[in-house]
Amino acid sequence: MATAVTEVLELAKKAKMLDLRFTDLPGIWQHFSMPIRELTAEVFEEGVGFDGSSIRGFQEIHESDMILIPDPTTAFIDPIFEEPTLVLICDVYDPITRQPYSRDPRYIAKKAEAYLKQTGIADVSYWGPEAEFFIFDDVRYTSTTNAASYSVDSVEGWWQSSRELGPNLGAQIPPKRGYFPVPPTDTLQDLRTKMVLALEEVGVPIEVHHHEVATAGQAEIDMQFDELLRMADKVMKYKYIIKNVARKHGRTATFMPKPLFEDNGSGMHVHQSLWKGNTNVFFDEAGYAQISDTAKYYIGGLLKHAPALLAIVAPTTNSYRRLVPGFEAPVNLAYSQRNRSAACRIPVYSKSPKAKRIEFRPPDPSANPYLAFAALLMAGLDGIQKRIDPGEPMDKDLYELPPEEMKNIKQVPGSLDAVLAALEDDHEFLLKGDVFTPDVLEAWINYKRDVEADPVRLRPHPYEFFLYYDV
Repeated sequence: MATAVTEVLELAKKAKMLDLRFTDLPGIWQHFSMPIRELTAEVFEEGVGFDGSSIRGFQEIHESDMILIPDPTTAFIDPIFEEPTLVLICDVYDPITRQPYSRDPRYIAKKAEAYLKQTGIADVSYWGPEAEFFIFDDVRYTSTTNAASYSVDSVEGWWQSSRELGPNLGAQIPPKRGYFPVPPTDTLQDLRTKMVLALEEVGVPIEVHHHEVATAGQAEIDMQFDELLRMADKVMKYKYIIKNVARKHGRTATFMPKPLFEDNGSGMHVHQSLWKGNTNVFFDEAGYAQISDTAKYYIGGLLKHAPALLAIVAPTTNSYRRLVPGFEAPVNLAYSQRNRSAACRIPVYSKSPKAKRIEFRPPDPSANPYLAFAALLMAGLDGIQKRIDPGEPMDKDLYELPPEEMKNIKQVPGSLDAVLAALEDDHEFLLKGDVFTPDVLEAWINYKRDVEADPVRLRPHPYEFFLYYDV
């Protein structure tokens, strides 16, 4: 740690401002800034105070004082700000006890990593999330007592094909036809490249970027895998860079799971593997799709706990506009090699033991990555510890199964209310090792119900006027 602090203080000589960042319970970065002279070695021990009662999911007003302690290994120079600014990601502490704060998402991720080691099952977990997003040219929305509306627009949108654009040059993307077309159909190549270069500049190595399936600017930029906590940090950088690079170029980016009707939503398929020393414990050359029994039990844990997990990994009302049975969405609680119609897929691109992993497909990028990865790990470990059998793999197109076969396959719940209820009923696996604590889960469920689920449920939907105004 001392070496890291020294390196950060040296890096600080290139900056004029210091920006301290942390993540609230729903998963949004918060920050404040100060002149770089305020950064001393003591800050990494003593921390910097802030008002915890003003942060969603944190403290009550009578216990508002909290402190941030920077993690020196997270330092980077922000490529977005005009003035050179050193950014440090922080952990949240209680100023009285000097203990980590139980509702700090980063602390929960750290405890998940520690619990993995305690189990003896593995030393480290690796994570590769694929967070999709949309890049729009315009967004407008309102919700008041007597009005509700939204509108998004993109030059790529299929609805642009008949508009007077002075001139209209065509090449708009039909619904579900956005996967891999070259320019001029793909209008966002250069913008995604700028995002990639900015991400690499802040320490997020990228493997590939491309247009995604939906019309109107859906995109994907894939990060190289990393350990749980570091990957969660990188997801926060990823969202920040993508939103700000889009804004700098007159566009707006959103990680909302389902902003468009009748086209693909944005998921966050999460690749995961466990390693003990130099051995990938998910690999077995003789196993189905070359996965070990350990990996099968891990899948069993994911599938068994999926309804509760979704309250954390697909945690918005909008998530369930994407996770809809009967469409090409990962709603079927089954596993299979290669098969993207199953909730849990085993990629088979490579026969290398190092590449063997499982991919859980229901999550979406509205999730808090610290909580999402920790919850997925805890579910998988519970599966291993209890030897939960996921059953036989389903190597067929689950979207096209006849009704008599389909009725035997469980599906994910269909609403935020339903998954919150599932989390209330099934959360003991999250409490192991004190990784999640009851106060965290209570705060999460109450926030999601009071601020998101109930307000959406109580409001008239614009389409209801189309259906019912003349009854």
